[in-house]
Amino acid sequence: MNGTELRDFLAMGGYGLYVWGSLGMCAAVVVAELLMLRLRRRLLVQEAGDTPDAASAERAA
Repeated sequence: MNGTELRDFLAMGGYGLYVWGSLGMCAAVVVAELLMLRLRRRLLVQEAGDTPDAASAERAA
C-alpha cells in the first residue's frame, strides 16, 4: 500500500470526516462508559465496606 492508496482509504471517498468522526465518538463513548463503571464499582465497594454488618462480621472473625 503506497501513500496514495492510504490517503484514499482515509478519505473514504470524501466521507472520511463523517466515518472517522463517528468512529471516534463511538470510541469516546465506550471509554467514558468504562470509566463510569469503574467509578461506580469503586463507590459500591466503599459503600459495602462501610455498613455496620460488615464491620461486626470483621470483628467476629
